[in-house]
Amino acid sequence: QTSMKNMERELVCPVCKEMYKQPLALPCMHNVCHVCASEVLLQHGYLCCDPTSEPSSPAATPATRSPRLGRRGVPKPDRLDRLLKSGFGTYPGRKRGTVHPQTISFPCPACQRDIDLGERGLGSLFRNLTLERVVERYRQTINISAAIMCQFCKPPQLEATKGCTECKSSFCNECFKLYHPWGTQKAQHEPTPPTLTFRPKGLMCPEHKEEVTHYCKTCQRLVCQLCRVRRTHTSHKITPVLSAYQALREKLTKSLAYILSSQDTVQTQIAELEETVKHTEV
Repeated sequence: QTSMKNMERELVCPVCKEMYKQPLALPCMHNVCHVCASEVLLQHGYLCCDPTSEPSSPAATPATRSPRLGRRGVPKPDRLDRLLKSGFGTYPGRKRGTVHPQTISFPCPACQRDIDLGERGLGSLFRNLTLERVVERYRQTINISAAIMCQFCKPPQLEATKGCTECKSSFCNECFKLYHPWGTQKAQHEPTPPTLTFRPKGLMCPEHKEEVTHYCKTCQRLVCQLCRVRRTHTSHKITPVLSAYQALREKLTKSLAYILSSQDTVQTQIAELEETVKHTEV
């Protein structure tokens, strides 16, 4: 119970004090619900779209409408507004010195730091799908009855301590050993926590109808145990699925970190180009 309580604390949003719903990962490595983040920005005077609605077109609001929008991959503030703010020229219907916020600052409720979200605001944040799945699984766990009984004990039944996805049943320790005798195919079944609802197996090999357990780096495909022992994969580099997943995840994390670290350099170059354009127009 103590460990479950500690885990539940990690799954609670620091704003609404409830379990995360569509959590967003902040640059400071903390998380916050999408709706909560929008409400925090509204409280600090930033205009945000309705988090429960579909994203609108970038050209749907005056703040993002720009004649150059068709040539830009990401909507940015109108460059002409920057020139007007600096006092270079006017045009009918626009007042001199109009100020537009260039970046959005978000006060992190966990570390109490002001996080710079850039010009896109919440649109620059990534949705933490891993945390979202953990919350979903935790909700399913606490909804299951605390006491799951062994399905093979003779009365009186003992409380189940292990589950088997292959057998789709829950066992006590003695029954698990009895129905998974050493030296048989069932002995290779991996025990899981007891449950009343067993999910189907993961990805299946289309050729042998077995669950894939390894990844062939040479062929760049998932393979099952039978595929692994075939001659076609004799000299290939084969690794467990979990190892391949972790390696790919680390590679993506490093690539993402490199992109984020280069963001300041790119923004600096954009500012220099804007200054050059302004100087040329003057």
